[in-house]
Amino acid sequence: MENKRKMMIFFLLLAVISSPVFAGEWTASVVKNLDALVTSCVVIPCSYTHAKERLPHSRLRGIWYLVSGQQVIYHEDKTLIAESFRGRTTLLGNLGQDNCTLEMTEIKDHDNGPFCFRIELVPTGTETSKTDKFSFVHDCVSFNMITKPPKPILLEPKTPIQGHPYTITCSVFSTCPTRLPKLTWSRGTAEEIHEAYREIHKGFWEVLSTVVFIPQEKDDHTDISCTAQFYGGMMSTEKLTIYVKRTVNYNHIIIPVVVGISIAGIFGGLCIFMMKKYKNRIAELQSQDGTMWNRLSRMSRRIRSVGPGSSHTDRSRPKVNRSDADHM
Repeated sequence: MENKRKMMIFFLLLAVISSPVFAGEWTASVVKNLDALVTSCVVIPCSYTHAKERLPHSRLRGIWYLVSGQQVIYHEDKTLIAESFRGRTTLLGNLGQDNCTLEMTEIKDHDNGPFCFRIELVPTGTETSKTDKFSFVHDCVSFNMITKPPKPILLEPKTPIQGHPYTITCSVFSTCPTRLPKLTWSRGTAEEIHEAYREIHKGFWEVLSTVVFIPQEKDDHTDISCTAQFYGGMMSTEKLTIYVKRTVNYNHIIIPVVVGISIAGIFGGLCIFMMKKYKNRIAELQSQDGTMWNRLSRMSRRIRSVGPGSSHTDRSRPKVNRSDADHM
């Protein structure tokens, strides 16, 4: 019993000595499920950790394989990759930085996985031991196969108003950040369109495009569309109809009123000027008429003072005695 116990201890010590790097606990972080658009691409985020010191990239070898049939889908030696995956996979991560991220392009409708990652310690020229390996069999990824591209989502924040800046945002989701879909608008110049992208959660990205323009009356009841073109050639389009709220135009009321008020003001000013002018003239005439009337009045008073029926001839003729008249 004692001999068996010693043998177990010996073999345990031998395992620790012969595999110093992989004796610690190894863990991997891999997204369990990703959407995969057929003919497009997918990037599988992957990272790993271990208890030992970090090794350089040259001492590590990363391998991705299909669980079913143990087909190798990525290996640095391309001759070891299964023919159906050859030329379609690229290791994006740096193994020396614990990054095992993989890109897969030209997705086939049967590339659903699951796919797992394995790391190997590359022996040096002085080492005679077998290559150490560790497979993360509990941290694999499967694809949700999508045969039709997702449609863009159009966000219309408010009702467009004629003559005011108006913004529309178009967004689409992708699982291939290395080859993001391209968004294009049915209208707008390069200065009016702004693009951005962001990771909404691990492995899933959102592409955003915003167009800003000033709607006019002619844009009412017109369509504006956003098209997403994915790597591999697939396209999808979404559109919306904009209803432009027209600004209230009082020009047809204001202009006639202003013209009428202006004409009335001018006419009123002329009337006031003419009234003042003729008022002064009337005053002058009335003044002249008063002087003539005064003259006539004085003449009339003289005539009345002489007596009725008398004339200037009567006043100048000499008086004759009645007896002289009879004698004659």
